[in-house]
Amino acid sequence: MRLTTRTSLAMRTLMFCAVNPDRTVRKHEVAEACNASENHLAQVIHLLAQKKFLRTVRGRSGGLMLGRPAEKITVGEVFRDFEAVLPFAECFSGRENTCPLASACRLQCLLSDALKAFYAELDRVSVADLVAGNTELKALLSVA
Repeated sequence: MRLTTRTSLAMRTLMFCAVNPDRTVRKHEVAEACNASENHLAQVIHLLAQKKFLRTVRGRSGGLMLGRPAEKITVGEVFRDFEAVLPFAECFSGRENTCPLASACRLQCLLSDALKAFYAELDRVSVADLVAGNTELKALLSVA
């Protein structure tokens, strides 16, 4: 399993906002701190805002901030919204499944159970948990 760049950027953006809770942060600040292109980050920010993880403000003094408290955003929720776009394996893709073993394969059940356990573990952790007491992360992401 490999985390997509979009999901990684989504988590970095949320952590950046959580480390800077009392201000509206700018996209270029997030991009610089997270080593990301502003164009790619703009797509991620748009999706985060659509899913209400972020609130965006347009205009000269605009930017972004968390859409709800960091304690109420779980890592599992973010991962599901960003990673569930692509099926984990061909046999999870419904109509596009062309695997000839699908009717007899036990691997799909095993993978399904593993994914449930994976997401259950991620559901236990909030964005606030990732930044609380993490002085090294705060030093990397705090805006002066």
